[in-house]
Amino acid sequence: MKAELEEHLARDDQPNRKNGSSSKTVKSPAGTFELNTPRDRSGTFEPQLVKKHQTHLTDEVERKILGLFALGNSYQDIRNHIRELYGIAVSNGTLNAITDKRLPELQAWRECDLEAIYPIVWLDAIHYKIRENGRYTSKAIYTILALNIEGKKELLGLYLSDQEGAHHGLSVLTDLYNHGVKDILIACVDGLKGFPEPIESIYPHTEIQHCIIHQIRNSLKYVASKNQKAFMSDLKCVYKAATLNAAETALDELESKWGDKYPLVIRSWRTHWPTLSSYFKYPDYVRKAIYTTNAVEAVHRQFRKLTKTKGGFTSENALLKLLYAGILKASERWTHPVQNWNLTLSQMAIHFPGRLDDHITL
Repeated sequence: MKAELEEHLARDDQPNRKNGSSSKTVKSPAGTFELNTPRDRSGTFEPQLVKKHQTHLTDEVERKILGLFALGNSYQDIRNHIRELYGIAVSNGTLNAITDKRLPELQAWRECDLEAIYPIVWLDAIHYKIRENGRYTSKAIYTILALNIEGKKELLGLYLSDQEGAHHGLSVLTDLYNHGVKDILIACVDGLKGFPEPIESIYPHTEIQHCIIHQIRNSLKYVASKNQKAFMSDLKCVYKAATLNAAETALDELESKWGDKYPLVIRSWRTHWPTLSSYFKYPDYVRKAIYTTNAVEAVHRQFRKLTKTKGGFTSENALLKLLYAGILKASERWTHPVQNWNLTLSQMAIHFPGRLDDHITL
């Protein structure tokens, strides 16, 4: 507050100076204390940290704690920050009680109704260690990110599972359907085993696009390091081709050159080609959005920033409330449509005739 006063005096174009302080009793989560608020001679100083007539710090401290929590700070770091800011000590129990207030918000968000149709949906998973029955086990968090009719990103759900698989993928998509999502035009997935079949079951008219980048990474695992540069040069002619015919010709040439040496890799591309090649029918500005799962992986990068100092989590709620805080932070930037959205939506209307008619107004 003294620093705030110094800044105020430096910006004040009228003659002004310090004028002692006034004392008031302030209530906080750790009890009450006397606060000496600095004053200025002209009475124009308005402190922001603790405002003039504010006598309760509970809401302010909670906002600070939740803000620090959403940035991935540990409880120890939060305690230190609060002590430096307010001169009060906050226990782990108090921090738990405050951050637990995110849980009802999370539950309400998970139960809210969704839109009837989403043009593009990305599905991916990230793994964490969670303590269960006295030991830590790895669990998958399924993240469902979408572009709505307005072209804005929207996180549709977070789903916790013991493992990846078709059974849980089916329950995730069933939950989306039950919350109002009746149609998806394009579903972008990486190498997740648990999604293509359930998508075909619940959304039989949805076009599936496998992530090209994941396919490339998986392929290179089976290519000798001395051949990777040459192999990638030939593979780029496949996924960077201008048309589907050109891509298929390049794939034939790739098999002719490398098929004997790396049959597993070529077989994988052949097996997944129908879903790997879906994006070739679209212009570049649509391809860029759907041929990788980069959009949802950006959300996962935000999650990793929050959790990078955590070796594991004591409970599912301890993880979920932190990830939800990350969602709130990430979604602050999702206020505008993605680039070229109007053109993209026009392409969707052409390739999926009739399915958008009831949802867009011209």
